[in-house]
Amino acid sequence: MMEPWKRNALILGAVLGLISGVLAAYLLIQRAEQSQSQVKLTAQDGVKVGISVLSVLRQIAELGSGRR
Repeated sequence: MMEPWKRNALILGAVLGLISGVLAAYLLIQRAEQSQSQVKLTAQDGVKVGISVLSVLRQIAELGSGRR
């Protein structure tokens, strides 16, 4: 059986991921509505977001390592 702190960390991560994903989609929709156009994401946009996400994940992974 999984230790409670591990289960809680996974649940918290899932909830935060869900909230941030919904918020990102909402902001994208708002921007499209303000400009009265459809959302068009390019491959370049996807790469930018992917690199940013990897950077954030790396920072989170290093939180408890004591490295700076």
